[in-house]
Amino acid sequence: MLRAGIVGLPNVGKSTLFNALTSAKNAQSANYPFCTIEPNVGVVVVPDERLQILSDLCKSKEIIPTVIEFVDIAGLVKGASKGEGLGNQFLHNIREVDAIIQVVRCFDDANTIHVEGKVDPISDIETINTELALADLASIERRAQRIAKQVKSGDKEAVIEDGALKKLNNLLQEGTFINLREHFNEDEINVIKPLNLMSVKPVIYCANVSEFDLKSGNDYTKRVEDYAKTHGAQTVIICARIEEELVDLGEEGAKEYLAELGISDSGIDKMIKSVYELLNLITFITAGEKEVHAWTITKGTKAPQAAGVIHTDFEKGFIRAEVTAYNDFVANGSYAACKDKGVTRLEGKDYIMQDGDIVHFRFAV
Repeated sequence: MLRAGIVGLPNVGKSTLFNALTSAKNAQSANYPFCTIEPNVGVVVVPDERLQILSDLCKSKEIIPTVIEFVDIAGLVKGASKGEGLGNQFLHNIREVDAIIQVVRCFDDANTIHVEGKVDPISDIETINTELALADLASIERRAQRIAKQVKSGDKEAVIEDGALKKLNNLLQEGTFINLREHFNEDEINVIKPLNLMSVKPVIYCANVSEFDLKSGNDYTKRVEDYAKTHGAQTVIICARIEEELVDLGEEGAKEYLAELGISDSGIDKMIKSVYELLNLITFITAGEKEVHAWTITKGTKAPQAAGVIHTDFEKGFIRAEVTAYNDFVANGSYAACKDKGVTRLEGKDYIMQDGDIVHFRFAV
């Protein structure tokens, strides 16, 4: 399951956002109830209006959406990389996630004291990024010591890893934003990934504003957006307090309230979709009377590997994929009509899956 970690300094709205996130998705999804795995972990649904439309057309008994696990990571303070505060717990948890959502305070409130005594979102971001980099540098050093003998003996994999570790060390020391694809070749990426370094994980900066700045942002959010652009990250503007209020309004009430504010989607929905985009993910769908089921794959995945997401036997015995684009299916209303109109295609093992593909896999056991 895809995992995203929510991090931030104290008093930035991190816990408020997490509580709103899990409560809202629980309220809106009777078919996939929110489950608390631990006090700080929640599973939430990825919003996808296509599933209900397909369910109505296919008269499905059940909708199974794709989901993300959100982890409310222990609070961070300066020195976390050396174990200050809950640093060790923080660092352990964040190594286990696929993406980092960094909540940044972008509002002024005399009643909510900032841990540093002033509101400065870029300083907050750099505090967290510095702690992650310091912890990663320590991990790199330990790993280099462990493989030193193999490097001396000329072990091919160890030599590749040692070179990658030296490159990582230099980039982190220089404070360079690390993009694996830009800075490393495929062999180096393969040895870096198992290290679970935090500084190479994709990041969304979640700019938490007051309700008055939700529609257009403010000077703080503009600074965050500029920073994110230069560091290959994304930005989502949210108001954690409003997200909390939306939970109690129900789906229709929430839509009306958002319309009054002049916005179409809640910040939570934008954030969930941003995580999906950031990790280069798409959805394909299986649909029938029994269920409409959304499946998550990486962009560029070929049909046999997509079939394997459903069941390993589907990939092993893959013959063909019967594919109908979502828009074609909705326009024609049924599988039979799509076949009559010639919009349903038979695709082979080299077919690259597209977002929204409705698929029936043919396979031999």
